[in-house]
Amino acid sequence: MSEAEVKKVPIGVSARHIHLTQEHVEILFGAGAELTEFKPLSQPGQFAANETVAVFGPKGSFSKVRILGPARPATQLEVSRTDAFALGLKPPVRESGSIEDTPGIRIVGPAGEVTVNKGVIVAARHIHFHTADAERWNIKDKQMLKVRVGGERGVVFEQVLARVSDQFALDMHIDTDEGNAAGIGTGDFGEIID
Repeated sequence: MSEAEVKKVPIGVSARHIHLTQEHVEILFGAGAELTEFKPLSQPGQFAANETVAVFGPKGSFSKVRILGPARPATQLEVSRTDAFALGLKPPVRESGSIEDTPGIRIVGPAGEVTVNKGVIVAARHIHFHTADAERWNIKDKQMLKVRVGGERGVVFEQVLARVSDQFALDMHIDTDEGNAAGIGTGDFGEIID
């Protein structure tokens, strides 16, 4: 690799979505229910499900929140800061899966409902790196990066978390607030500058 190589990463803007445990899938959609694939996501084996749920916070609610599959070890709702205001919640910015000391939410499906006492987060902006990409660019798991995006509202995103695994495909994930602020959408590119 030459020092001049541009470290371009594709960007994916994530709308609000929820991950569910298999137990909660069955409570919400009926015994034996399985998530069915609507479309594949950028990460291998991950998909947007056909199934959706409603979520209810202290102040507001959202209907038709897309479930991402497959089922996870913990139920987790990922929202933007704007979404959180609408729900009446103050979730922290966290890495996916880090849900200790986070607010809970009531989740309603066609066959039942469940209230979780934790699991609502604003997802930390992050880049999924396949191990080969991380090695090529000398990037370590959990490293914090800076990413520049151009355009009419160009910005530099700081505190971008590197997540490295041989199960990942190269993709930067930001939420809708961040995408709107920078005037970018899924399919645009950023450049790692630090």
